[in-house]
Amino acid sequence: MNSTIQNLSEWTDHATKQMLHNVVERKQKFDKAKKNHLIVLWISVFTAFFFFYYLYKYVMGPYSYSFAAMFSVYVSKSFHVYITMVIIGLFGATKVLYQKKEKAEKEYQALRCEIIDRSKDLWKEDAWKKRHQVYELMKKNWDINLFHESK
Repeated sequence: MNSTIQNLSEWTDHATKQMLHNVVERKQKFDKAKKNHLIVLWISVFTAFFFFYYLYKYVMGPYSYSFAAMFSVYVSKSFHVYITMVIIGLFGATKVLYQKKEKAEKEYQALRCEIIDRSKDLWKEDAWKKRHQVYELMKKNWDINLFHESK
């Protein structure tokens, strides 16, 4: 468990600390998935752009008089086929990483909303008056908003 969460005052019980730790882990998992998706997306976009520029300059430009000639030059080099497969694979990986990102976000938001909904059960009596300190800590350290359910 994170030391910051573990060192919360006695008015936050162990179950609440565990829930806060889980929401921090889910947030970190979501941030990592978001970063990976963005990196692969930009790599695939730039790779596709430079490959299409290469095709325009060295295949379409010189052989624009005939589609058959362009197609013949395109398939005559195995590099073209391989790079096309790589670009298709990159866009496929982008789609898979997008789905992972969406799943991680859904898990994170569900747990965050559960903490917000159950806050009356998690902080009772005197602890209810001090829960805003935990909320501010979560917002400051991990950018997790526990004040409102909306993103």
